[in-house]
Amino acid sequence: MKSIMKFIAPKQIVRLWIVLLLSGLSMVTFSTLSNAAALGDATGGGIVFFVDKTGEHGLIAARQDLPGHSAGINYDGFFTWKDAKKGCENLELNGFSDWFLPNKEQLNQLFAARVLVGGFGGSDYWSSTENGSKAAWGQYFLSGVQYSGTKTHVDRVRAIRSF
Repeated sequence: MKSIMKFIAPKQIVRLWIVLLLSGLSMVTFSTLSNAAALGDATGGGIVFFVDKTGEHGLIAARQDLPGHSAGINYDGFFTWKDAKKGCENLELNGFSDWFLPNKEQLNQLFAARVLVGGFGGSDYWSSTENGSKAAWGQYFLSGVQYSGTKTHVDRVRAIRSF
């Protein structure tokens, strides 16, 4: 390094150092801004409802409940647990196909952000968390109470994806 500096005048070294420093700072700032996600952002095919402490990862909820219904059910939007899980895994929405049924904790986070996300029916929603072989956890979206219900019971479904 010493031999290279012999050929560069001191003023040129200072100018080069300043240019490199400023270039590096602007790249860091740009990179940070481009990856930031905030609660309520409409991105990634839905609405951001959870962001981790780093700000780089989080969860996105579909804007609407899963369409359709389980066979033999006359009410649109209601699924057995098995059909709810399969429906989320097969969902292709807004250019994304990596949707899934939220687990019990993620569903509770979604409940906490329900006003921010919007579009929820005043009913029960399934989680992917099982409670034995014949039951799974759900949550009442009027009260926030989580419960264990039989997998043949029908509830609403809101798909989520991670980023």
